[in-house]
Amino acid sequence: MNNKNEMSLGEAIEAVLKQYGLQDKVDGARLIQAWEPVVGQMIASHTTDLYLKNKTLFVYLDSDALRHELSFAKSLIISKLNAEVGKEMIDNIVFS
Repeated sequence: MNNKNEMSLGEAIEAVLKQYGLQDKVDGARLIQAWEPVVGQMIASHTTDLYLKNKTLFVYLDSDALRHELSFAKSLIISKLNAEVGKEMIDNIVFS
């Protein structure tokens, strides 16, 4: 921008979100929305609930076998979800 007081619309929105403490909530919503694109439709269809608390994503599944299988891919899923959001939002996933 030419004037140092000018900013893009994206920068203005980001500044407002930070000012009102909403950036983490927006990022959390983006992380939860990224669940299906990251794990695929089949796994998402067996997911009954997701929520984020203290950098831990809690994932509720309706299949014991799937829960067991996903526990082996936990690190990869964490990496892909964080990459999708563009920052480290989670460092653990709990499958229930």
